[in-house]
Amino acid sequence: MKHGGDLAEAVARHGGAREQWLDLSTGINPRPWSIANFDDGLWQRLPSHSDETALQAAARAAYAVPEQVALVAAPGTQALIQWLPHLAPAGAIAIVGPTYAEHQQAWRNAGREVVTIASLDQLPDDVRHVLIVNPNNPDGRIASHDELAAAAQKLAARGGWLVIDEAFADVDPAISAASLAEQGPVVILRSFGKFYGLAGVRLGFALAPAAIADRLALALGPWSCSGPALVIGAAALRDQAWAEQTRARLRVEAAALDQVLVGAGLGLVGGTSLYRLVRCPRAFELHAALARQQIWCRCFDWSAELLRFGLPADQAGLARLAAALAEAGAAVSGLTSGRCASPSPSI
Repeated sequence: MKHGGDLAEAVARHGGAREQWLDLSTGINPRPWSIANFDDGLWQRLPSHSDETALQAAARAAYAVPEQVALVAAPGTQALIQWLPHLAPAGAIAIVGPTYAEHQQAWRNAGREVVTIASLDQLPDDVRHVLIVNPNNPDGRIASHDELAAAAQKLAARGGWLVIDEAFADVDPAISAASLAEQGPVVILRSFGKFYGLAGVRLGFALAPAAIADRLALALGPWSCSGPALVIGAAALRDQAWAEQTRARLRVEAAALDQVLVGAGLGLVGGTSLYRLVRCPRAFELHAALARQQIWCRCFDWSAELLRFGLPADQAGLARLAAALAEAGAAVSGLTSGRCASPSPSI
């Protein structure tokens, strides 16, 4: 699986109708912010400057962006991931991994040397840039502000950038390192669609010093975000009551998912409150066994022992997962034997 979320792949491979599947392959909130009350005219006009200004103001407030830090809206963070390697100063990059694979692919496609490191304290002397996903996808590891600040200081002395992908930081705003972009060449990526459950809107942001942000905006060009994305994004980001209630709900639902996964004999490794990562000795077989019951979770080509589960949308989905795990474990001997005794920190 190159990415989770392509349910068409599951249907093509294992059959059944799309609506019969329980899709747990993404880290997208299964209960989205409602877009029911928008005028149809929104789809019939070009994006306006006032729409862009309103989105900027809403994002600044929601992400606590310091006044001196610039903000650029994009049609999803993937567009920013593709552009950054072409705009950054020449030099190699270290990526803290394993993590979201598109980062490495984008930098390599741009002709950059890419080095994988396990943590920021392993920063090689011969790299100019560093990229870290924080909290990390898929294990939920969180780098502290002190670690990030120390790395940013080292890279500034080399004329390099620290890129921080905060795609899942909405679950706990205290994680964000937005203030670091006041002090040096730090670029922070924020994803709208995951926490708000609206991945199809295609909206993301870069927080960066003005000089870097200007280059990103120029690369993206005019009308880079659709009018509906601007208006829906602004309205959702202003809804702080929904955000706080959602954070609390996600914590409860992630704990309930943990009970099901651990109860099935899977070892909890980590994750965020939007997804959980587990270990089992025969992960590919469990993935296939669940797919035969039309449940789609996330496996990884770089590990035969890890699976990621997104949150079911309701109690019925959670109960269905529990029953499917019990059946899969019974069908394949030893499938879920071997627990992870010391889970990694997670949120």
